[in-house]
Amino acid sequence: MASPRTRRLKIDHELLRSRFTDWPVIQITATAGMPPELYRFTYALKGLFVNATGEILERDSHVLEINLSLDYPRRSPQCRMLTPVFHPNFDDATVCIGDFWAASEGLDDLVIRIGRMIAYQEYNTRSPLNGLAARWAAEHVAMLPIDSRIVAPPHDQREPETTLDATAVEVSGVDFN
Repeated sequence: MASPRTRRLKIDHELLRSRFTDWPVIQITATAGMPPELYRFTYALKGLFVNATGEILERDSHVLEINLSLDYPRRSPQCRMLTPVFHPNFDDATVCIGDFWAASEGLDDLVIRIGRMIAYQEYNTRSPLNGLAARWAAEHVAMLPIDSRIVAPPHDQREPETTLDATAVEVSGVDFN
């Protein structure tokens, strides 16, 4: 019988595939492991980055890597951008998700939240990883969000068994058996 972690990894992978297949805003572009423990996602969203001369510019494509450690899901996934993002809650090495992660949260919801962060639909300037980006966001609130499109696919994209009852949606596919 598979371990609880292996079952969770399988459920996460099935849900990610069902939720993001044919969704142009977020695509799974690579995985490693069986079941996957490492993912790459490409976001087709407007976000910001700083070029070599220090200018803040828009970018339409962003790549995220998520590593699911041996302590996952008790410990939050390790998330880092492979394309630079100018955002209060991103730095060169990580994406700040610690304040938000709970083991019952679905990996799909986390991927969507990071997309909303890239687009400046969500950000936290009170405890930033990037103080310059936090100051910029506070001074340019009228320009935000950078991309106002809906990041999450419609819920009918999910497989039927994940939407049959409220409990399945609340725990995002975690198998407690």
